[in-house]
Amino acid sequence: MTARRRFYKTVTVTGDNAIALDGKPIKTPIKAPLRLPARALAEAVAAEWEAQGAEIDPASMPLTRLANTAIDRIAGERPKIEAEACAYANSDLVCYRAERPPDLVACQAAAWDPVADWARTALDAPFTVTAGVMHQPQPAAALTAFGAAVAALDDFALAAFHTVMTLTGSALIAMMLARRAIAPDEAWRIAHVDEDYQAELWGEDDEAMTRRASRRAEFMASCRFLLLAMDD
Repeated sequence: MTARRRFYKTVTVTGDNAIALDGKPIKTPIKAPLRLPARALAEAVAAEWEAQGAEIDPASMPLTRLANTAIDRIAGERPKIEAEACAYANSDLVCYRAERPPDLVACQAAAWDPVADWARTALDAPFTVTAGVMHQPQPAAALTAFGAAVAALDDFALAAFHTVMTLTGSALIAMMLARRAIAPDEAWRIAHVDEDYQAELWGEDDEAMTRRASRRAEFMASCRFLLLAMDD
């Protein structure tokens, strides 16, 4: 979406969870109906449109952007996006550990062992953990089980899942969020164990912190979209 003046007065959610402006249904960039899978998500998207002032600010509408992505892109590219998620899982953040110093090793274990354990138990996906940065392919059984979990996500959930995955560097953390096995704040914290360790050691960089705040805002919006999309 490009910036433009607000051209509507009323925003409503229709009976089939589409968004209407002055009674006219909104279209996505490729002219598909902007229709959501759950009422609560439709109302959250509608609230973004209602909150606009004299100018429509696309940057303030992350839920709308994700809805457009789900409708316009995910449906036509599912095999590619599912494969990308499995590729992330095959080199997942939580599976590669530092060899030293001992305090970082301990921090990573405390944050990431529960993620790998959850995948083994909840997904029947036996991911293995390794020390160092050299790539170690995951067992085929782990990737098959994880792929099945990704395939079970609908287009809307997958759009948000993909954003969470790329922002955290972890497909496993993203799947924990999708399954409501971890809260967004905790997911963000454990995804940044390495970064926080370096900041504590060397001090915080203002530019880096500004970028992190922007990423966190996008992450939290994506988590909200993901959980609302999966509401019954």
